[in-house]
Amino acid sequence: MRVGLLGAGRIGSVHAAVLAGLDEVGELLIGDADAGRAAELAARTGGARVRPVAAVDDVFASGVDAVVIATATASHAALIIRAARAGLPAFCEKPVALDVAGTAAALREVSAAGTLLQIGFQRRFDAGYRAAREALRSGRLGRVHTIRAVTSDPAPPPAEFLPLSGGLVRDCMVHDFDAVRWLTGREVVEVFARGSDAGAAMFREAGDVDTAAALLTLDDGTLVTATATRCNGAGYDVRMELSGELDQWAVGLDGRTPMTSAEPGGPAAPARPWPGFLERFAGAYRAELAAFAGAVAGGGASPCPGEEGLRALLVAEACELSRRADRPVRVAEAAAAAGLA
Repeated sequence: MRVGLLGAGRIGSVHAAVLAGLDEVGELLIGDADAGRAAELAARTGGARVRPVAAVDDVFASGVDAVVIATATASHAALIIRAARAGLPAFCEKPVALDVAGTAAALREVSAAGTLLQIGFQRRFDAGYRAAREALRSGRLGRVHTIRAVTSDPAPPPAEFLPLSGGLVRDCMVHDFDAVRWLTGREVVEVFARGSDAGAAMFREAGDVDTAAALLTLDDGTLVTATATRCNGAGYDVRMELSGELDQWAVGLDGRTPMTSAEPGGPAAPARPWPGFLERFAGAYRAELAAFAGAVAGGGASPCPGEEGLRALLVAEACELSRRADRPVRVAEAAAAAGLA
């Protein structure tokens, strides 16, 4: 099939390399707001099956069979809607939109068109997360009573990114919210969140925080702690611990986990800690696009439907409301505040 890649930036470059190597992809067309950048990525990706087009509009006009959206966040919803109206299956990096209203509007268009939409929650395709999900659901852990999630970036993003990101909770912690729901098959019903902006002034100026923590309560009473920071100088650290009555498993604990043991004789800091999310989740990025291509080619269901993005976003919205109001918040309250009750 012919696939259009929209966006030739950092994540677009990763997706281009993966798509060019998939058997289902006969031709890959790359479009970007910067035609030169699209041409450069096409040349760098290589192969007779990869070619640039002059603009994003040209991707839609070229008769592609599916699109992969890797553009700036603010453009996601409009491109999802455009793909739906054109009858095209679409893969889109999270989020669908930065707010609940925009997300719901885009999903209504997809539902009306009956097209496939897959959202890029890549942790669902990571080998460790998948193994932990199987262990949990098989009963190997027994009753899981506590889950701990960690997402730590090694360094803050550029200051200009912060106002466009949706904030630390919506941008980073939303991955943990989705992973918890996917792993357990449970919904988050209540949250209590706090944040700290004690770091660089740019976070305060953007109305954001550099570090956040949330206590989540699932619908079966399981307790989840989720923490995130932009300031983890030791390296990129994404982990999840699942503690049950029979066993305890950890995702993301390996020879590159950026952590030093304080115990005598314990492991030292790794020589090559994970530098960022692209390296840590390289396998997951390949797997999620392979799943998308397989679903499109085979006429199957979306491996991660757009509604999953909305549900995770509602947890994030509840956390933001909790953080600002300094009180526990039911997810249903956040949904009602967004007009979804």
